[in-house]
Amino acid sequence: MADNAPAKPGHPLAAALRDALITALVALGLAAPMMGLVTVQGPDGLRLDPHWQRVAIAVAVVFLGRLALNLTIWRPGARRSASFVPPRVEATLAKLARWLAPLAIAIAVALPFLPGVERYTVDLAILVLTYVMLGWGLNIVVGLAGLLDLGYVAFYAVGAYSYALLAQYFGLSFWVCLPLAGILAAFWGVLLGFPVLRLRGDYLAIVTLAFGEIIRIVLLNWYWFTGGPNGIGGIPRPSFFGLDFTPGPGGFAATFGLKFSGLHRIIFLYYLILTLALITNFVTIRLRRLPIGRAWEALREDEIACRSLGINTVNTKLTAFALGAMFAGFAGSFFATRQGFISPESFVFMESALILAIVVLGGMGSQIGVAIAAVVMIGGFELFREFKDYRMIVFGAVMVGIMVWRPRGLVSSRSPSVFLKEKKAISGALVQEGHG
Repeated sequence: MADNAPAKPGHPLAAALRDALITALVALGLAAPMMGLVTVQGPDGLRLDPHWQRVAIAVAVVFLGRLALNLTIWRPGARRSASFVPPRVEATLAKLARWLAPLAIAIAVALPFLPGVERYTVDLAILVLTYVMLGWGLNIVVGLAGLLDLGYVAFYAVGAYSYALLAQYFGLSFWVCLPLAGILAAFWGVLLGFPVLRLRGDYLAIVTLAFGEIIRIVLLNWYWFTGGPNGIGGIPRPSFFGLDFTPGPGGFAATFGLKFSGLHRIIFLYYLILTLALITNFVTIRLRRLPIGRAWEALREDEIACRSLGINTVNTKLTAFALGAMFAGFAGSFFATRQGFISPESFVFMESALILAIVVLGGMGSQIGVAIAAVVMIGGFELFREFKDYRMIVFGAVMVGIMVWRPRGLVSSRSPSVFLKEKKAISGALVQEGHG
């Protein structure tokens, strides 16, 4: 009987140390050639510079991080849930989120006039708001409808090139081209939606990824129309009710009796993208409460059950693709007029990956979560710009940490789309009655 008795498990700390040591050895094997030896161009040609200090730091971080995970989250009998934050903290965060959105809007409106804010800060805020708008647009497709789209940057490119080409060949203003860019991007969203109606999961992701690359390659090779790799330059700037931001007598500064400053145009662009982002947020929130928004969420949860309820999944998917693409087209049009120059290199796959990371890390379906993720990620990239050797390492470590501690994103809890009127306890169970 002694031979058939189950073996006693070892000490948890010993097992955790052994697992952390094995993980650290794997990290050492990967980091030694990639981080320990750096290729440098010298006067005598290429040479390898050793940086073993970086390797030691990376291995130590991996060892300590793995050990902490083994002793907390992954230990035997540990609670496994979508979030490792205590319920009381979750409730507190949910209450704070109600006040965070109005406070963030107030700060955003007053940002250009706050003390200590310079042109660099406003430029960075414009970039962050552009990605916030793109994240909210993709959130319709991925977060609400549950359709994994890896080619979202294609609609961003369609909007940018639509404005640039319409302004170049037909002389149309930004305010005329802005809705046209959104409509054209929505049209391409519907064209993408038809071939992928029967696809799900990985197959859907592969097709959307291919669509994004097709658009980029077409823009790259259609030289006589799109300019090819040379791109399109001299894109017209938007005006403020016909007033240009020039030092001449008919400019914005002269009309309002102000001293001319190049910051006027930057502030105008900032409020323009802020308005577009808030419109995107408002429309998305309103659509979530309509039948189409409930159909998106039903499609995300279970497509088969969605069909059994009589919901037209074809129209549901197409509207998600079209609306998400439309907001990307608006953002692309703004990107073109802000930069004054566009090329296919601005719309590579990494842009789609970055926007998707913002949606996933912020919390799919959460508007405030996507905004926070965009601020953290885009602002973080700028803060670590001087540390180019470590920027992607820190970025990857943060993503891994969020996926471990907050698998559903920074803001995983969302308010329901339908609120019921009464709550009544029946037979010890809480039953909600009423209708939305």
